[in-house]
Amino acid sequence: MKIDLIAGARPNFMKIAPIIHAIKASDAYLNGTMSFRLVHTGQHYDKNMSEQFFTQLNIPEPDINLEAGGGTQAEQTSRIMLGYEQLLLKESCDLTLVVGDVTSTLACSIVAKKLNIKVAHVEAGIRSWDLSMPEEINRMVTDSITDYFFTTTTLADENLRNMGVSEDRIYRIGNVMIDTLLANQPKFKAPPIWNEMGLERGNYFVLTLHRPANVDDINTLERIIESIVTSCRDLPVIWPIHPRSRKVFEKHQTQFSNLFLIDPLGYLEFNYLVENAKAVITDSGGITEETTVMGIPCITLRDNTERPETVTIGTNELIGTNPKSIAPAIEKLFEGNWKRGAIPELWDGHAAERLVRILQDLKS
Repeated sequence: MKIDLIAGARPNFMKIAPIIHAIKASDAYLNGTMSFRLVHTGQHYDKNMSEQFFTQLNIPEPDINLEAGGGTQAEQTSRIMLGYEQLLLKESCDLTLVVGDVTSTLACSIVAKKLNIKVAHVEAGIRSWDLSMPEEINRMVTDSITDYFFTTTTLADENLRNMGVSEDRIYRIGNVMIDTLLANQPKFKAPPIWNEMGLERGNYFVLTLHRPANVDDINTLERIIESIVTSCRDLPVIWPIHPRSRKVFEKHQTQFSNLFLIDPLGYLEFNYLVENAKAVITDSGGITEETTVMGIPCITLRDNTERPETVTIGTNELIGTNPKSIAPAIEKLFEGNWKRGAIPELWDGHAAERLVRILQDLKS
């Protein structure tokens, strides 16, 4: 079985890494009956957002880089589709394996399916039911044409059953991103700001914001930031700022003494900050999974989530996008009333191994 592994954006790399390691350790790979080709679409091309992850997570250099680059949703999707189609027409594969919900996930799935190549979706079935989010459209379209569905939770299984997917095509394996987290946790390392500021465990907050509803309008962003920094009791708020957010925030005039903007961090450095933070304030989805496993309180500035298990089981609280909701959530944290949380079933560091065992059975 020849497998194309598709990676295009930062979250993909964390999910692809354990799959590569599990394939290389499998009997099928060692005896030559399974092989893989790593296809980097080039969706993210900033060094801190892509190349650094290949190095830190011990991922081999991509076999192919489609160099799709940036642009609008349509421009990027079309470039990835054109590039991947040309690759498959030149040298096909037996299975295209996509992860997550980014543009590359959608684009490569469509191309493969139209060329009658089987598609496997890792992290299938998760839903926010919010069609204003591009990621939700990517998830729904990808799942509508997928052949093999690898899921993280029972809720994802149920979502797929409700859309008519037969039981024999749903495989609950757990969370491959948590495989990466647990494998690399002993290697987390302090970023420069740790020593520069004399940070200590539990004495600072980590902030990440990138969703358009929170960052595209400077007035909204200002209200969010002001509410955060004035509620944190003068503790430092460390913001590894996404290029999209920085572009907007540069228009901001007010200075806050406890807000520190830094460049995006590598995987090991960022998670070192998260693991030692008092709490994380975010609008990300993947970070809520990592904080759940690390037992770190997480405040999510979104009205919905495709990862509800981080709320019902884990340490995450969904507080919405109204800046007025931020202060009460942070006060709850300081009062010591934050929930302890637990880890969802099968988020144990072995999801990729289960996936590869299933792939070996599929080919036999």
